[in-house]
Amino acid sequence: MASPFETMAFPTLRTPSGDIPADAPGWNPQRPSAMPHHRYRPADARVALPLTDRTWPARRLQQAPLWVPVDLRDGNQALAEPMDTERKRRMFDLLVTMGFKEIEVGYPSASQTDFDFVRHLARSGAVPDDVTISVFTAARPDLIDRTVASVEGLPRTVVHLYTATAPTWRDVVLGRSRTEVHALIRDAATHLMRRAEEQPGADIRFEFSPEVFNLTEPDFVLEVCNGLTALWEASPDRPVIHNLPATVEIATPNVYADQIEYMDRHLAHRGSVILSVHPHNDRGTGVACAELAVLAGAQRVEGCLFGNGERTGNVDLVTLALNLYAQGVNPMIDFSDIDAVREVVEHCNRLPVHPRHPYGGDLVHTAFSGTHQDAIAKGLAQHAKQAAETGLSVEQAPWAVPYLPIDPGDIGRTYEEVIRINSQSGKGGVAHLLHTHHGLDLPQAMRPDVSRTVQQVTDATGRELSSKDLWELFRTTYIVPAQDGDVTLVAWNTAETAPGEHRFSCTLRTDGQERSCRGTGNGPLSALTDALRTAGITVDILGYTEHATASGPGSPAVAYAECRVDGVTRWGAGWDTSVLTSSVHAVMAAVNRAQEARS
Repeated sequence: MASPFETMAFPTLRTPSGDIPADAPGWNPQRPSAMPHHRYRPADARVALPLTDRTWPARRLQQAPLWVPVDLRDGNQALAEPMDTERKRRMFDLLVTMGFKEIEVGYPSASQTDFDFVRHLARSGAVPDDVTISVFTAARPDLIDRTVASVEGLPRTVVHLYTATAPTWRDVVLGRSRTEVHALIRDAATHLMRRAEEQPGADIRFEFSPEVFNLTEPDFVLEVCNGLTALWEASPDRPVIHNLPATVEIATPNVYADQIEYMDRHLAHRGSVILSVHPHNDRGTGVACAELAVLAGAQRVEGCLFGNGERTGNVDLVTLALNLYAQGVNPMIDFSDIDAVREVVEHCNRLPVHPRHPYGGDLVHTAFSGTHQDAIAKGLAQHAKQAAETGLSVEQAPWAVPYLPIDPGDIGRTYEEVIRINSQSGKGGVAHLLHTHHGLDLPQAMRPDVSRTVQQVTDATGRELSSKDLWELFRTTYIVPAQDGDVTLVAWNTAETAPGEHRFSCTLRTDGQERSCRGTGNGPLSALTDALRTAGITVDILGYTEHATASGPGSPAVAYAECRVDGVTRWGAGWDTSVLTSSVHAVMAAVNRAQEARS
């Protein structure tokens, strides 16, 4: 019978079949694809990259930049269903609660909804005294007028002026020369400054973005930005913001960092300029671009929570901030309830956050792999031990747990979802969940047996097992056979007849028949095995442990017994408030499991 994979068709794919490159090592047999890669040019063929003596690689990230969320403007523009006022307000309130101090709230000249929301903020008193509102506008007088009108009554605002400056955009979109684009920007910036001066008592600062900075000639960016710094009369106490966006990613992140360091060194009146970046994620490296840009001199980062934005999105502020946190740097933003943040973002954007999204996804702290689970379980146990030894709470003790870069508890996650069980899971994960949720501390020697039992079920069903499922499987496999097998104790008692000598008396039911048995030994369990021997059942106890499952006099005890029964070895467990009863049941469970295996 043919495999189903033999009938699968891939009609649009062409297996690479060109000659192996002459300089390829023998261990690399890859062949050239027929895809037309010659249509595209590398970054250094598209824009000058003048920096050669870079210093940013030797620097370290030691403090958070000013984070500026643009979810309500750039992120909103990328939504199939842009936010209404109710969703915008919910997102705004979340951003304020998290601790953001400058928030871009809209493009008020682009839609009535955005204009109305800015007016809502101005009239509602929703803006705290230490929060600055940013609004976005293209470099056109009529749009600037509309934008300035929208912010009337707001105590502190940044008006963010932008124009595309890259050659392709100048030629294709604007149809203007470099000189003409510079004149357009200067005229718009002058108009903006005059309109701001007409607002009595208003605190309006200015930001400029040379859109597609990363594809614009560096000397042109400097010419434009330095001219605006002078025009807007920037000073250290009223700095201008020059925002240098990687509007469309075109190179590796180190190239963007070189571009930012070049600007950091050459911008005029540097102490009167806030150097800002706004990376997008077209190459999937937006986070790296932002991190390297900060190393290179950026002081401010614009992005969105969970990376929403046009195409592949804006840079993700959640990942950026928590990456710093994982390095011991205060992120200056509160992510202590990451699920609440995600819930608001998903509601407002009407887009799901991927379950594998860094830090915030449902599965990012979850291990299914057996080796990962074992390492995490050992790490959590060691963390608790070291915390106790140093007198610190587990929430305050230094964190060093394998596979978990931060403590899930720090961002509001519980440990319940850290280890989950499916067919890929191992003995460490199973043991961890049984211990965490049900108080079982499985003996090391028993763990492989329990793991095999679990894997048989997960392989057969293809599904994940919850902690409740695990307990039920453990109970029915290892505990229930004591009272539901072919060999059961109808009644029993034990007594110490002399120092070091015990008697075990019982009524034993085997094959539906009851008989009285008695045995002696140096302990209750050895006396039990002697009683079973009189019924023709040879039992050797190879291993035995017991423990309480909780503190307090009424807490259940659990016992584990590994027994060889007429040549067949099996584990059993017992569960009872009496340690003696649980130990007897553990032996009987092992006996019945062995009897079942023989039959």
